[in-house]
Amino acid sequence: MRWSNFRKMAVSLPLALLAASALVGINEAGYARSNDAVHALSSTYTTRAALNRMMQNMLDAETGLRGYLLTGDERYLQPYQKAAATIDTNLAELRGIYLSSPEDQEDFTQLSRQISRKMSELDLSLRLRRQNNDDAWKFVLSTDVGKENMDAIRTLSGRLVQRSVDQSTHHTDEILRSLTLSRIGIATVVVIGLLAFYMYLRQASALQTAQQREQDALQRERDRLEIVVRERTASLTELANHLQQVREDERGHLARELHDELGALLTAAKLDVARLKSKVDAQSPEIAERLKHLTETLNSGIALKRRIIEDLRPSSLFNLGLTASLEILAREFEQRSSIEVDLNLESVDLPESAQLTIYRMVQESLTNIGKYANATKVLVAVHNYPTHVAVQIRDNGAGFDTSKVHASAHGLMGMRHRVEAAGGRLTVTSEAGEGTLVSAVLPVLH
Repeated sequence: MRWSNFRKMAVSLPLALLAASALVGINEAGYARSNDAVHALSSTYTTRAALNRMMQNMLDAETGLRGYLLTGDERYLQPYQKAAATIDTNLAELRGIYLSSPEDQEDFTQLSRQISRKMSELDLSLRLRRQNNDDAWKFVLSTDVGKENMDAIRTLSGRLVQRSVDQSTHHTDEILRSLTLSRIGIATVVVIGLLAFYMYLRQASALQTAQQREQDALQRERDRLEIVVRERTASLTELANHLQQVREDERGHLARELHDELGALLTAAKLDVARLKSKVDAQSPEIAERLKHLTETLNSGIALKRRIIEDLRPSSLFNLGLTASLEILAREFEQRSSIEVDLNLESVDLPESAQLTIYRMVQESLTNIGKYANATKVLVAVHNYPTHVAVQIRDNGAGFDTSKVHASAHGLMGMRHRVEAAGGRLTVTSEAGEGTLVSAVLPVLH
């Protein structure tokens, strides 16, 4: 569907470009034809104006000369002389116009001859009148030669004027045809352009609808995946919590086994050694030394058993409470590591599972400090608030870059998981040379 919309849009765009190109082409062609027709029409107007001027000059020359012939008044010669001086210019102008028009050259040639004859006739009459040869100029005036010349001039001029009028009509029609063609072309191109624009809008709308459907489908798929992820996360969290509980149960079972079985064996062995000491010859230094070493070894084993049991299942936590168990844990850590531990502990009212989470968090933090921090002092603080409990373990050790903590850092990951499983939040803040702060906030459930 989307590919089909792209293809349709790919068709409509060239169609719109073609329509625009056609519109430009039609306008240019119409402009060129109209421009040529306008120039030709202007030329015909120029030709007719020149012919009219020439005819007007011929009439002025003939009228002025007749007035002079009849009255002898020199003032009548002014129109004649002015017209006679201008006619040659008129003929030269017309000759230049008709030079590129072969069909008019023959009529113009005859017209030039008739005008020359007419001017010769008028000039002859003027000379005879000035010579006071009245009979001669009256004779010339009374003949039909002048009339025939003027009729021929009018006829030839009329034919040239009519041909110019026909050309004007033709050029006007050409302009009208060009304008009509332009109107039709523009209207057609506008229709095509509107059609292309409609197709583009329709295809754009279809494409937008298809994109919206795809986005909806993607959103539905994302929602489904989020639900699946949440379900898988919940399942994994539940499994992790179950495994953690199983681990604690296994630790408790192992602690009980060590306490009951191994404790009984070590205690029985210690009692047997005590009986042996009372029956053997105590004066023998070697035997006394051996018995003393055996007693110390059994005491060390009993202490080791007690420490392992406490690590597996801190009896102090369930017998004495969180504050006392943390104090014992801190004191034992000081003895093993020679690192000073300051305590700021407040009593808390939390379920056993939450107290165990705090205990394990402090235990894991102290273990990490002893292994990696190179610290000389540690502060362990537990503060009780109405809605939550805040736990902080701060050291003055070497610190580290928290952004470079590897995913395989199971200690930190384990602490974070324990705290988050209890509904809390764990943060680790550290800089090289500035020590490390591990803090957690656990909610108080009423």
